[in-house]
Amino acid sequence: MVDKREELLRPQLLIGRDWISDASGGVMEHVNPATGQVQQAIPVAGREEVNAAVAAASSALPDWRSWTPDQRGAALRRIADGLRSAAADLSTVVTLENGTPVRATALTAVGSARHFDYYAGWTDKVTGSVYPVPTGFDYTIAEPYGVVAALHAWNSSLQLIAMKLAPALAAGCTVVLKAPELAPFSAVLFGQICMDAGLPPGVVNVISGGPATGDMLVRHPAIDKVSFTGGPEIARRIQAACAESLTPVVFELGGKSANLIFEDADLDRAVEAAITGFTTLCGQACVAPTRLLVHKSIYSEVQDRIAAGTRAVTIGDPFDPKTTVGPLISAKACERVLGAVQRATADGSGRLILGGQRLDGDLSAGYFVSPSVFADVHPGSDLSRNEIFGPVLSITPFGSEAEAVTLANDSPFGLAAYAHTRDLARAHRVAAQLDAGNVSVNGGIKTSQNSPVAPFGGFKDSGYGKEGGREGLSEFQRIKNVNITF
Repeated sequence: MVDKREELLRPQLLIGRDWISDASGGVMEHVNPATGQVQQAIPVAGREEVNAAVAAASSALPDWRSWTPDQRGAALRRIADGLRSAAADLSTVVTLENGTPVRATALTAVGSARHFDYYAGWTDKVTGSVYPVPTGFDYTIAEPYGVVAALHAWNSSLQLIAMKLAPALAAGCTVVLKAPELAPFSAVLFGQICMDAGLPPGVVNVISGGPATGDMLVRHPAIDKVSFTGGPEIARRIQAACAESLTPVVFELGGKSANLIFEDADLDRAVEAAITGFTTLCGQACVAPTRLLVHKSIYSEVQDRIAAGTRAVTIGDPFDPKTTVGPLISAKACERVLGAVQRATADGSGRLILGGQRLDGDLSAGYFVSPSVFADVHPGSDLSRNEIFGPVLSITPFGSEAEAVTLANDSPFGLAAYAHTRDLARAHRVAAQLDAGNVSVNGGIKTSQNSPVAPFGGFKDSGYGKEGGREGLSEFQRIKNVNITF
């Protein structure tokens, strides 16, 4: 029986003003992670469609950048309104494509709309500077970079689209959006919203495909900047490809974020944030606080609280409003996560106190795994250092503030860090020492990926560049200096 909700899933590409159902790259099957069943055959953009999409964006650029700031701002507000109007459909589409529970996706469109509202307000506030040269007149102009290749991850598709495209469009850039093969449908619906908002054809183009499609896109000589969200390994390949043409990039990559609970923390708040942090999106979040570092004086109590609270989460059908944890994205993800749990158990990296199984019964056809909690985790182990991208939490004790900071910073990643304390002086002191691009004190995963007004981005293997705030707009602008000699 066909799920009526699946009628919202449009297997199409948007190039210029044309919707394309047949592409030169063939097709790929999309599987519903909650059921394990094929939902749609998706057209794969080959070289023909990649070239056409970039050409459409290039052709649209002069017109779009000539729009007045007020005109672009109004267009972005119409996109925001379109997202809010389509909130129910977008919620359904995101849940179908990546398994995120509907209680979370119900808020996705509204949150994404905020980015377009915010950057709509920036369009008429971009100014240059005047410099006091000895003779003549010297000033700067902030110009759009040009054609942007935007490649986003599948775990928070709509939010990631908004974080990239809102500032790019506000800056006057045009975009080729490459949707992830594991979650391609929300990008298509977003493309329709852009068309309905009155954007000129070619300003936003949407293509889908796998690594080959992405490689052709980032290597295209007419791409002026690349914005990528994903893993460090793929980012390194993109950077190598872009190095050939010196195409600039901005990367928002993975993480293995530390979460420090000090002895003076509000434990009710800290434990709730810890559980939510590693189970949200079934642990498939780059900012997830999956390394829990706990002061030894409260270590046993926190372990017990974490175990009890994790047992209470509701795993199941993502369309059930009571569900808080949905499936992993694919069978391959199940194998990776369960393999990491099995290796950690076998090599003694930590003591498994909860979880570690694939769920059976009514959920056996989907990619559901029980959240896993390890205690007494060795800080140098793979379990502690590698991003598993699943609901696996490692807990390690510390004795002093200095040791906590050292353990937190002993990671190749630097996307986010979390700390829980009632001591304001300690909060500022620790935040200054944590080697991460985003630090949340007495908050959780919902506060780490900041609102549109604040910059977001990591250090080390977590990437470079910023999304959000004035800094996010600057990523899509290049500065021209003009000197007039009298």
